[in-house]
Amino acid sequence: MSPNRVFFMIFSGLIALVGLLGAGTSVEGPFTLFCLSLFLFGVFFALFLVKRTFDEIDPAHHG
Repeated sequence: MSPNRVFFMIFSGLIALVGLLGAGTSVEGPFTLFCLSLFLFGVFFALFLVKRTFDEIDPAHHG
C-alpha cells in the first residue's frame, strides 16, 4: 500500500469519526443527516481504498 493511499485512508477515517461524533451530539435533523452522510462517506471511501489495493495486488482474478 502506497504512502499516499495510507494518508487518504487515515484522513477518511478522521472524516468518519468527525461525522459520527457530530451526529451523536446534534439535536437538529438536517445536521444529523449531514453528519451521518459524512460518516458513511468516510467509511465507504476507506473500504474503496482497501478494495483498490487488493485489486492491484491480484489483477488476474479481477479482469
